[in-house]
Amino acid sequence: MVDQFKRDKLDRLKKLGIDTYPYTYSQTEHAHEITSDFKKYEGVVVNVAGRIMGFRKMGGLYFLDLLDASGKVQVLVKRDSVDGKYLEIIELTDVGDVVGVKGKVIKTVRGEISVEASEVAMLAKSLRTLPEKFHGLTDTEQRYRKRYMDLMVNPKVREFFITRSKLLRMMREFLDSRGYIEFETPVLQPVYGGANAKPFVTRHNALDADMFLRVADELYLKKLIIGGFEKVYEVSKDFRNEDIDSTHNPEFTQIECYEAYKDYEDYMRMVEEMLSGIVKKLFGSYKIRWQGNDIDFTPPFKRLYWVKELKKLADIDVSELTNKDAAQVAKKENLDVEIKNNMHVADALFDKYFKQKLMDPTFVVDFPSYMCPLTKDKRGNNKLSEKFELYIAGFETMNCYSELTDPIEQRKKFEEQEKERKRGDEEAPPSDEDFLEAIEFGMPPTAGIGMAIDRLSMVLTDNVSLKEVIAFPAMRPEKQKSRQD
Repeated sequence: MVDQFKRDKLDRLKKLGIDTYPYTYSQTEHAHEITSDFKKYEGVVVNVAGRIMGFRKMGGLYFLDLLDASGKVQVLVKRDSVDGKYLEIIELTDVGDVVGVKGKVIKTVRGEISVEASEVAMLAKSLRTLPEKFHGLTDTEQRYRKRYMDLMVNPKVREFFITRSKLLRMMREFLDSRGYIEFETPVLQPVYGGANAKPFVTRHNALDADMFLRVADELYLKKLIIGGFEKVYEVSKDFRNEDIDSTHNPEFTQIECYEAYKDYEDYMRMVEEMLSGIVKKLFGSYKIRWQGNDIDFTPPFKRLYWVKELKKLADIDVSELTNKDAAQVAKKENLDVEIKNNMHVADALFDKYFKQKLMDPTFVVDFPSYMCPLTKDKRGNNKLSEKFELYIAGFETMNCYSELTDPIEQRKKFEEQEKERKRGDEEAPPSDEDFLEAIEFGMPPTAGIGMAIDRLSMVLTDNVSLKEVIAFPAMRPEKQKSRQD
């Protein structure tokens, strides 16, 4: 709700002829520059700007904590040292206001690096008061709903997004340096595919047709490979109509890459080089801390051949698991799976026996072939597929295939998916005739990988929820508020 006391101050400022929402301000320095290199700035007149996060008055002195994008710096205003107009602005300033300050960089008697103000400008008068609970940030749901407020009072949260931005930039730089070309493919698609996921459906009025928000970029990027490009990638927003929890958001960011004439072994080596290098650049070491655990990104990464290991642990050969046997195995293993086909049961068995144990980066290698409709069979064993998933801190962060390039086999696998969809598996995608036509022209040997930016960011910032690293995560709608609330 608008604070009437603040609104009254706004009116008083306007009566004084003060522009309370000006067009621009000449900011010359940031807080961190001043506080980290006092010797350089001592005695220098600077222009700083930011939000007032603390306001104290002691006799004829005013102390303001000014927060900008780089951090905080103290502003000192001496009643006897500033022009009357600027003093009036200070008297009408509240916590939450955005101000500009011109002044000399000094140290106070207590040794606090400060800007001693000679001029003060009101840049945005705040009309609402920060809720007191935000000073303790105890309501996590409100933090996510009102991210702007979270960022105001919690500098650590800002660091999460800075790290995420650096991660994306470094991944782009790595791929660009290896000759990859970045593309943009359709978000609205007439046929969705490339992943087992339930799509969002919308209606295109002009085309009089249903369209789908993409669940993956895969099939379009493969068409670029078929067309003659050899190294392609996309940084994309994808959408899956699924439950929301700490590791799932219906709108998420990933990078998908495809390279001709390579296989999943090549991509394991590439991932090791890329990810270990990025971690070293970000943190100065291959080792990081996550929730009290050490995670070591020193290459080479571990490998887990999970079908073989599951056979040893539980005497279950998931490569032989049929839909007929799946329900019985699910009951025996006490698995909580809604759809008891071989794919969903195998996935649940992996979660039960392995997932939470994979702390250091681990390539989970060679999946049952029925789980991989877009993947080539394992050389020498057609019950397995040449697929890996990279797990870090128990979370799947990457998914890679030696891509299926045989158009006849691809059609068969699409038909199998179509059968599962008709049996009630809403995550099974439909057959894509346009892609089948493209692959019938001939697709070279290719490897492809999807990299989950949200989950990688979550691990690298020592978090357990995607909501901490997605600026505006999906939330259950609140009751509509009035404009004055």
